[in-house]
Amino acid sequence: MGTAWDTFLIVAQIAFRNLFASRAKTLVISGIVLFGAFLVVFGTSMLDSVDAAMKRSIVGSVSGDIQVYSSESDDELDVMGGFDIEGADLEPIERFEDLRGLLLDVPNVREVVPMGISGAVVPSGNTIDMVLADLRDIVKRRHASEPGLLEAYQARKGHVRRIVRILRAELANVSDLLEVQAADAEDAAESLARADSSAFWDGFDADPLAGLEFLENNVAPVATDADMLGLRYLGTDPAAFARAFDRFEIVDGEMIPPGKPGFLFAKFQYERQIKMKTARNLDEIKRIREMRDARIAEDDELKRLVRENQAQVKEILLQLSDREAEHFQELLVGLLDGQDGDLPSLLRAFFNTTDDDFAKRYAFFYEKLAPSLNLYRVPVGSKLTIKAFTRGGYVRSVNVPVYGTFTFKGLENSPQVGALNLIDLVSFRDLYGYLTASRKQEIAAIRAEVDVQDVTRDGVEAALFGAAPPPPPPPSPASPPSDEASDRPSGGPTDLDAALSVLSGVRQAAEQPRTYDPEDLQRGIVLNAAVLLEDPSRLAETRQRIEAAAKERGMPLKAVSWQEASGLTGQFVTLMRLILVAAVLIIFVVAMVIISNSLVMATLERVQEIGTLRALGAQRSFVLAMLMVESVLVGLVFGLLGALLGAGVIGVLGVTGWPAFNDVMTFFFSGRRLYPTLGGVHVALALTIVLIVSVLSCLYPAWIALRVSPRQAMQSEE
Repeated sequence: MGTAWDTFLIVAQIAFRNLFASRAKTLVISGIVLFGAFLVVFGTSMLDSVDAAMKRSIVGSVSGDIQVYSSESDDELDVMGGFDIEGADLEPIERFEDLRGLLLDVPNVREVVPMGISGAVVPSGNTIDMVLADLRDIVKRRHASEPGLLEAYQARKGHVRRIVRILRAELANVSDLLEVQAADAEDAAESLARADSSAFWDGFDADPLAGLEFLENNVAPVATDADMLGLRYLGTDPAAFARAFDRFEIVDGEMIPPGKPGFLFAKFQYERQIKMKTARNLDEIKRIREMRDARIAEDDELKRLVRENQAQVKEILLQLSDREAEHFQELLVGLLDGQDGDLPSLLRAFFNTTDDDFAKRYAFFYEKLAPSLNLYRVPVGSKLTIKAFTRGGYVRSVNVPVYGTFTFKGLENSPQVGALNLIDLVSFRDLYGYLTASRKQEIAAIRAEVDVQDVTRDGVEAALFGAAPPPPPPPSPASPPSDEASDRPSGGPTDLDAALSVLSGVRQAAEQPRTYDPEDLQRGIVLNAAVLLEDPSRLAETRQRIEAAAKERGMPLKAVSWQEASGLTGQFVTLMRLILVAAVLIIFVVAMVIISNSLVMATLERVQEIGTLRALGAQRSFVLAMLMVESVLVGLVFGLLGALLGAGVIGVLGVTGWPAFNDVMTFFFSGRRLYPTLGGVHVALALTIVLIVSVLSCLYPAWIALRVSPRQAMQSEE
């Protein structure tokens, strides 16, 4: 034992002497090894931390630990959306109650949330649509003795007249600019001229519904400030969803009440698509200035947003009544130091913001102007009409109240989860084309209320056009036939009254607030379901048990992990890991070549020394050990230094955090900052790779050294 240890000490002394003898070569080799070890520790720690953070984002927002769906589906499930607003084409699971029972029987399953993902393009309406809707609502209540109703009626009429004047002036400017007026422009000009006339408004009070119909059909389409909204929505049990995903929180409004249809906008989409463009641009300018420390005078994107706000003042003008317009003008004159001009000119001057006055004007907009404006196309508390194609290819629509907005804590600015809105599962099934239990009850109630009767094919004509009256009784001598009865046509006025009664009953039933049995959420079809686990570390085992249980019960079911269920988004870390492996591989291949060449050169310079050692009795194993120790010493010393440097950087970032440089990265970091963690496996991996590279690098130089004989050394010396 002593002899072996003495030999090792001699070999180590020679190795250290040789390292310090050729400092330039040692410095190059050590630098490469140090950087490689640092990259392995830093890169693997960061990627593992991003992987864990992204898992928290996906599992805590929409997917759960496992997603299950029908194995007979044509597409793969992608809960994050992919490139299709309507989502994947999944085969429905007909009875969620059966699926839920199966899953809850599997050990380690904590909760099951029913789901279905789809989407639709929804018109948001324009400003005049909203004003006319308010006016129509007031007209419907005109006989009610509500205080202030008459004043509101007159104010809304004045607002509509102001909008008509703005649209008429705008149409005239466009026509003059183009020097041509097409047929549709002529029709629009004619409609606007009529709506701007005193005769139209003098007769409006006599028949306001007819006037509103003209305005809605002929004037509202002239306004071009409407948007089409691409809404992607998740149908679910709202209460179960909020309970299962603890990052879920309501921002505006309230949660969808149990047993009531409803819609919740994702706050991210609500602010970026539903909000007034002018306010949205102001928010974006503020955000960019804060995140990038950018300046309006230098940043092209900020300049573009300022120009857009100056060009979009009509969006504000259409919302203002005459009184509000006068108030705005007074406020802006005061802010702009007495600058003169009409309201459009003052608004354009106000939105021509600079770095010096942006903060002041941003605050002024929200404190003084915004309270008089409808900042959102679809306000919380209003109804949203969603029309979508069913699975059978026809169009279905539902009217759902917008109860509020929501977000996921830490992911407030993440577009990945910020584009998915929530709708109750019963309304989702209606849009999907599935006749729910509540819908069946609703139809039955309407049929009973309006006395709908089933009609056979033979009785269609009689039902549509009125049955022939029964033959009159033979006239009695004491009572001659009535002229009134004989002149009444078949199916007389009472038929029309009955038809109107039917239509009125259907309309009233349709306008009643819809409700459903909360238990309906647990019955009927779903497209997929989120499964949350007691112990997420047993995910693979639980997946296998779910599929085995489904196979045993004859249910075609596929269970996928959160990473698979999130599509391309979930593969981000895998892709980055491949890139890191490729980078490390390239670095260490280069390192092997450089280290090997350096050792070869050092070996050739030491031919005499090696030959002398051999002449003095040194065995080949001694020479091999000497070169091996030299290489391993470089790898261990500088590999350890590189690993410690990487660990130190990770330790600092674990306290200070690595900031997300854009909104997309907030999703991958599960918040505004990533706090990476270091594991012993990262350091061990770096040192293992360094040792392997060091050993492989010295094999060729050692082969050269072992071929040196004492005779060659003596010949070289002579």
